[in-house]
Amino acid sequence: MRIKYEPRYIREHLKDRIFKKGVHYIQPFGRRKILFIWNEIEKIISVPVEDDDPMSKIKLRRKRG
Repeated sequence: MRIKYEPRYIREHLKDRIFKKGVHYIQPFGRRKILFIWNEIEKIISVPVEDDDPMSKIKLRRKRG
């Protein structure tokens, strides 16, 4: 399964709002490197919802310029 978001969007928007440090990601060597724990992220994505899109549970406003 693949997340249909750009890496930058994941880092800037999902990392602190949806994903929790220590549960969904870790920063083992300081601040720059981020390692996502895919098993925990899959749990969020794989929970059945009414929509066909598993990412529909993540509702965020995107900036429109």
